[in-house]
Amino acid sequence: MARHALEALVAAVKEGEDPVEVARILASARISLGAIAGAVGRVLTAGTPEQVVAEAEALIGTRDRAAKAIAVMLAADIRGTVMTHSASCTVHEALVHTPPQQVFCTASEPGGEGRRLAADLKSAGINVELIADAEGPDAARESDLVLLGADTVFRDGSLVNKIGTLGIASAAKDAGVPVVVACETFKLAPFDPEQPTEDTFELIPATMIDRVVTEEGSADTEDVTALIDRTPCLRHGYDLLRGRRAKLRPDEGA
Repeated sequence: MARHALEALVAAVKEGEDPVEVARILASARISLGAIAGAVGRVLTAGTPEQVVAEAEALIGTRDRAAKAIAVMLAADIRGTVMTHSASCTVHEALVHTPPQQVFCTASEPGGEGRRLAADLKSAGINVELIADAEGPDAARESDLVLLGADTVFRDGSLVNKIGTLGIASAAKDAGVPVVVACETFKLAPFDPEQPTEDTFELIPATMIDRVVTEEGSADTEDVTALIDRTPCLRHGYDLLRGRRAKLRPDEGA
């Protein structure tokens, strides 16, 4: 959805629309999906409409490279049985890069995107078992790793993801199974956690997550704040979306 939002922003700006107003409309359309706000907010900081278009097109082009970089960083974690929930491009790339012995994929209803992920992984030659959402917590306890994508990761390390994630993460933590989140940096939100407004998403506390891996590196949940602070365009982009004037501190880069 972030890619589609960026493509829509590019098309609208090329037609003469105001980048900030278009970005605000796109971000508000699915307000539980921080990935959209993070992506369009990030490119708003580029400057002129022409620069916004160039930055958006560049971000679209780098998404595949970001997923590949994340996959390389996750290679040492992937072994034995891996469980995932919903459907994440970064998770898909990581599992194809380093195939485990087995993958549990939940159906991830409503929407059933886990079914599509399971089919894609099977096509890549990976041993996949598609399970019902209700089986997710039990499967998490039996796994060696729970690997998740995210719609939003907040500065305290908590995240918003598809409904059902909370029960899976809780079961994994109780069983001592590591829970790792893989996502691009534009999914990091530079503010405190907020409950999602859509009933198909839920908030997962930072205490249930071990690490967050982005193309900029791997961070324990307590270090996500530092990662966000090293990427000031995230905060400035959200400021623009919310109608606030974004200013750089003397110690920040563009």
